[in-house]
Amino acid sequence: MGSNYSKMTSRQYYRSASFDYVRGLLNYSLSCCVNAVLQSFSATTELLDILNKWHPSDGTDERNVPWQLRNALEFMRDKSHPAPHEDFLKCLYHQAIRPFTQHDADEIFHLILNLSQEQMSDAAVAQEIRSLYEIKVETQVVCSKCKFIHRAPSSLFSLPLAICEGENTLEGCINSFFQLQKLRDSEKFNCERCDEKQPSTHEVKLVSLPPILCVHLKRFRNNGFTRKLFNKVTFPETFSNDIFAAGQSENADGLKADECYSLYAVVVHIGPAMFGHYTAFIRPNQDRWYYADDSCVQPSTWAKVQGTYGGAYRFIVCLRIKRETLK
Repeated sequence: MGSNYSKMTSRQYYRSASFDYVRGLLNYSLSCCVNAVLQSFSATTELLDILNKWHPSDGTDERNVPWQLRNALEFMRDKSHPAPHEDFLKCLYHQAIRPFTQHDADEIFHLILNLSQEQMSDAAVAQEIRSLYEIKVETQVVCSKCKFIHRAPSSLFSLPLAICEGENTLEGCINSFFQLQKLRDSEKFNCERCDEKQPSTHEVKLVSLPPILCVHLKRFRNNGFTRKLFNKVTFPETFSNDIFAAGQSENADGLKADECYSLYAVVVHIGPAMFGHYTAFIRPNQDRWYYADDSCVQPSTWAKVQGTYGGAYRFIVCLRIKRETLK
């Protein structure tokens, strides 16, 4: 992993010290996955603002994830720091992940957020971290016989969107996620009111969206063996809340018509399903894109980000989308 799978090594790289708040991260023990996720967290300035509200005690364990995450994000802003994320990686290796192992970016993203909440001594700060990313949904199962609606609220840190064979659009993937499904035969639902299994419909409804919306494009399939779909997925740099209108619950918090989501980070997986390399495109100040490949960072463009939509090498794993008011 690393240079063997980077398809941009023929281009001139610039050391990240040339850019404000964007610096490269050394690849320790195949840490490219964590590196790419950290770049997306670094571009999420709201996260560091929340972590800086926390005042840990002097005896805080060096293996405390939110503490080491805050340190890493602070050190990534210091151009002179020799190894901004080394202690953070050691912290993760002590608890949850193994070095020299291929990891999934979405799993690492959830792991870091979950451990940051669990190990946060300030409950209010932990709730702020959760609220920053939390997508609230409601599963509705309607019995076809008695018409009773079984409701189950839940929450997500990223919207898992399956892609299909052929070309895909972000809007199409979102519509598929919220599409009504019929449960018949072996999939019949056990209706509490009828006290027996009945044909039903199953639907996920959107209740509320967070300030930071994360989308996980699910390219991996497992039918006895894991494979990766190399199909094109297109999406805009900015889109309005109307894209979610069809999936809203009747209990939904009102989505503001004058707001949109603006793409500012893309974590990219290069290579086949079982191995490969992670990189990231980030736009920390909403004005200019950068491409981060471990210790090297170079200026980029929206056109190059669009180049990750399909083809043989680059594939979008997840998106970080920031809310902003339409002008």
